[in-house]
Amino acid sequence: MAARKKSRLERWLSFNQHRKRFGATQAAASLQNADYTQLKTQLLTDTEQHYTHGADKDLSQHLLNLRAEFAGQAELLYYHAQLIVLIRREYQTLEQFAQFERLWEAEGDFLRQQLNTRWLISAADTFTDHATDPTTRALALAASLLVNTIKLQETERYLQAAEHLSDQADRQQQLQTERVALFDGTSAFAVGTDDTLRNLRWRLDAMSTAQPMGQLLVELFERLQTHDTVYQRFRQRHTRAKTAWW
Repeated sequence: MAARKKSRLERWLSFNQHRKRFGATQAAASLQNADYTQLKTQLLTDTEQHYTHGADKDLSQHLLNLRAEFAGQAELLYYHAQLIVLIRREYQTLEQFAQFERLWEAEGDFLRQQLNTRWLISAADTFTDHATDPTTRALALAASLLVNTIKLQETERYLQAAEHLSDQADRQQQLQTERVALFDGTSAFAVGTDDTLRNLRWRLDAMSTAQPMGQLLVELFERLQTHDTVYQRFRQRHTRAKTAWW
């Protein structure tokens, strides 16, 4: 009986995986021999912007849904997203990742500047999963870890409606005069004067800017200073120019 149940499960998984890749051959063929220059100047104007939530099991529908995310933007960004989808659905993974790497080698600057943070993290995850160079994988993982940690913190802030809270003056003063323990030997920032993030930024710049995924990590770190994140809020609280990290 147990063996029969396993067999049914295996058949279901096989069917589900096949369904997720149905139409992949046609989709991949449309991405061959892409003219990057043309795709950078060609804008998607046939749809209105709409962000997906989850992934449709039907590949063609999923790609169509994703297209709406790039409304008004360069076709090259959508091309990049399609490669990621094919890689994640394990369709000719080596070939699609090789094409993905070529795209980043040729148009890395454009992609870093034009992709939103969601898709930069998708790119980082793809390099983490499939790159052969250990430094590339490590830096890509660092980028993903950084942003996903911030997403976790900002989600908790949303759950608790903490965006409506304000700093308590007595606690802010306390952080300037004594050590406030957090967890496992760590302590709270000395808000306004702390040099921890400045030193972090120095280390980040020193090791990362000569490597494409390092440049992506720096780009994401800089974005965290300008969007509504804990980094930006600490930047707004900072008072000592000598220890600024942005």
